[in-house]
Amino acid sequence: MSDARFACLVVADESEEFPDALTYAGLLTKSAGWRLVMLRALEPADPAPWASITEEMRRQAQTAAESLTQRFAAEVWAECGVTIEPVIREGDVRPEIRRLLDEDPSIKLVVLAAAAGPGGPGPLVASLAKSQGLGNRPVPVLVVPGALTKDEVRALALPVGAALDPNTPPSA
Repeated sequence: MSDARFACLVVADESEEFPDALTYAGLLTKSAGWRLVMLRALEPADPAPWASITEEMRRQAQTAAESLTQRFAAEVWAECGVTIEPVIREGDVRPEIRRLLDEDPSIKLVVLAAAAGPGGPGPLVASLAKSQGLGNRPVPVLVVPGALTKDEVRALALPVGAALDPNTPPSA
């Protein structure tokens, strides 16, 4: 990942809230001139009695993840005009986020989706509230609430993205 521009990392999942977080990240990165990196972490396959079954389970999970990231990439391109840099990893999501942040120092912001129901914000967001962050270096985490409408997400993302753009003159 040699591009010198700053990057925003959005963590993909199959929740109904994720498309809003993706839209937010897409609008923000387009407005700021940043790159958009999307991480999809696959749960490690449980070892099956035969190696061929485990390998087939991994292959199917990888194929499904690739299909999902292609669908999200098409959606963010249509909505925001931004190209995603997909990263698919096998492993638990928090260590994979940490590893990606360590590998790519250009990532300056992490965007997560939060559920909007009585079950809480989701396991990743909830665990962040109880921990010391995601990695070895401080990176801000922005949580997009699932209760926002698409218009509210757009209205919030655009001014933030403009504020991050180094070519935008400061307001008086």
